[in-house]
Amino acid sequence: MDLLRSPGGCPWDAAQTHESLVPFALEEAHEVAEAIELGDRAGMREELGDLLLQVVFHARLAQEHPSDAFDLDDVARGVAAKLVRRHPHVFDADGSLLGEDAGAEGGPTAEPESADVVHARWDRIKKVEKQRTSVLDGIPLAQGALARGQKVLSRARRGGLMIEVDAVARQHDAATPAGLDDSALDDSALDDRALDDRGFGARLLLLAAEAELAGVDAEAALRSALRTLEDAVRASEAG
Repeated sequence: MDLLRSPGGCPWDAAQTHESLVPFALEEAHEVAEAIELGDRAGMREELGDLLLQVVFHARLAQEHPSDAFDLDDVARGVAAKLVRRHPHVFDADGSLLGEDAGAEGGPTAEPESADVVHARWDRIKKVEKQRTSVLDGIPLAQGALARGQKVLSRARRGGLMIEVDAVARQHDAATPAGLDDSALDDSALDDRALDDRGFGARLLLLAAEAELAGVDAEAALRSALRTLEDAVRASEAG
């Protein structure tokens, strides 16, 4: 990457900025998810490499900043330190394993905790570190609405906040439209249903809440259903 960004390297790579690379990072992350969901091991290896390239690229760009430069080593050290801070049930403050001096084998000495307890502690530590005032701080606005909705619900639940999602949905749309049946979705099927964006939003929020309670990744489930739809479209095209 140093060579690509240097004089005599690649004009395209040399012209890139953090901002111009954002779409590529998002695309590569989605391609990693797709390879994992399809069980494509070779594809996953390749796509993880492409995603890693984005990290390397951004770190190389960051070295060129005139006043706040950092490099790939700084990024790695930062994430290693974060893992230590946010796993106090595993590490001492100096990064050694809990109980490492207590016995030959070392390792955590406390009773095992549930994943939910560990996740809730992670959120609390993050809130203090980043001086956040809400459990919702830090959820990316650019995230897809379905995935973001489920993230909001998850954060609220882990934060001990009791949110009546049904009431929120009713507040958003006092008269939720009747549900769709399994008939073909064409214009005539929709004419008499008074389906507007608020009604759809309320129903999607309720589905996200249902997925959260069931432990289902709503975004991944929708991607899976879309793949089935895409297969049907291609089969229809093939005649």
